[in-house]
Amino acid sequence: MTAPHPEAVCFDGASLTASQVTALARTSRPVHLDPQARARVTAARSAAIQATTRRPVYGHSTGVGANRTTTLDEDATRDFGLRLLRSHAGGIGPLVPVEQSRAMLAVRLNQLLGAGSAIDGAVVDALAQALTTGHVPEIHALGSIGTADLTALAELGLTLAGEQPWHPGTGLGSPPGPLTLSSWDALPLLSSSALTIGQAALAATDLRTLLDRVPLVAALSLTAVHGSLEPYAAAVHARRPHPGAQQVAARMTRLLDAADWSPSLVQDPFGFRCLPQVHGGAVDAWNALDRVLAVELNASAENPLLDGDEYYHHGGFHQAPLALALDQMRLALLGTAQLTTARQGALNEPAFTGLPPFLAEAENGSSGLMAIEFAAHSALAELRGGAQPVTLGHSVISRGVEEHASFAATAARRLTEAVDHFGLVLACELVAAVRALRMLERTPSGDGELSLFHHAAAAVLDPDLADHKLTADVHAAAALLRSADLDLSMAAPAVVPVQPR
Repeated sequence: MTAPHPEAVCFDGASLTASQVTALARTSRPVHLDPQARARVTAARSAAIQATTRRPVYGHSTGVGANRTTTLDEDATRDFGLRLLRSHAGGIGPLVPVEQSRAMLAVRLNQLLGAGSAIDGAVVDALAQALTTGHVPEIHALGSIGTADLTALAELGLTLAGEQPWHPGTGLGSPPGPLTLSSWDALPLLSSSALTIGQAALAATDLRTLLDRVPLVAALSLTAVHGSLEPYAAAVHARRPHPGAQQVAARMTRLLDAADWSPSLVQDPFGFRCLPQVHGGAVDAWNALDRVLAVELNASAENPLLDGDEYYHHGGFHQAPLALALDQMRLALLGTAQLTTARQGALNEPAFTGLPPFLAEAENGSSGLMAIEFAAHSALAELRGGAQPVTLGHSVISRGVEEHASFAATAARRLTEAVDHFGLVLACELVAAVRALRMLERTPSGDGELSLFHHAAAAVLDPDLADHKLTADVHAAAALLRSADLDLSMAAPAVVPVQPR
């Protein structure tokens, strides 16, 4: 095999990350298959053949779901794979965006390289080709209840078989040619939640950036009101050492280490004072989600699972861990957003800033930032509605033999939507903080990360204080906050959480 392209993403079935999935989903990158992993896929077929001589194998020599008791004869086995794909390609609703289809391809390719099934090596080659050339299958959004993305992957299977067309996404080149998919290939291809996992990986990558920006925005707001730094003291968090709270408190202390004011109040409202506890919970939730994704991106969850020369029938396709992590992330994100709107409210209040109400140009009836407080709470309401835990749901299907579901697919879609709404809520606070600092003729002390962030934000926000339409300001702030390559080159290194004493 030739050496991989220097910009290629190497798939080995064991080390794929959410950030790699996101990069592949959004940019055209060549794909390289680890030779040893590819060889394991080929070797698995002969082991599977031996295993089926000793016992029935679900989805190969039997039907699926409630049809598991139906034994397939040789003639039925011959065309069972295509019949399975056709019957399960019942997705409904809108088509998923191209980047989500590409994320699904990346996840499924990597999982299959774990060689937990007897799938033909030509399938992994075709998935790699599609990613490299930028072709995507047509995938409908609805159909999964969190026990494998059966409808989405069936549509992928029919595309691989040539029964549905490949669609150009990003990149150039020819799509994979049609494959002959047998009963060895069909169920193994379906036995995954690759679309859900890919969507979760995209959302988690975007959230990592946004969550990291929260202390920066909060620190600007604290600077505007001359708030207290005591809530972020290491001594406070050493006595109650939750990792996320320690990390947020230490970050705030570092951002404000050059602060040169005395606090205006003995203690501030919760939006400032409880930031480590509330936003720390979101940081902890993100870390929990990241740990689950690290497993799922590299998991062999096919049912039945081929390990060595033995098949195991199991429930490893069930996405309970991912659904719980996604629920926790959305609930924690809501708390952080609620504090964001609280700080925005404080910035609109003359008692905290000494400025006109709503940071208006003057106390002459001007509305200033009144409207974007409404807008922030509108986006907050969307977050609140989307935070309903999907794990409260229940489902009994397939004639009663599949009597539980995680609804992780719904959770992943809700988190994807939450990323946009959360970014807008935080952007509203950033607009208010920058405006308050302008009106106060105040800038962050020192020349560190906070000062650089303030300079970047001020550069993209309209300095006009007269009443004007604010949509463009909020959207510009949201774009800045989501920019993964924002240059804060003088920023200090990552904070290590304070250890309890």
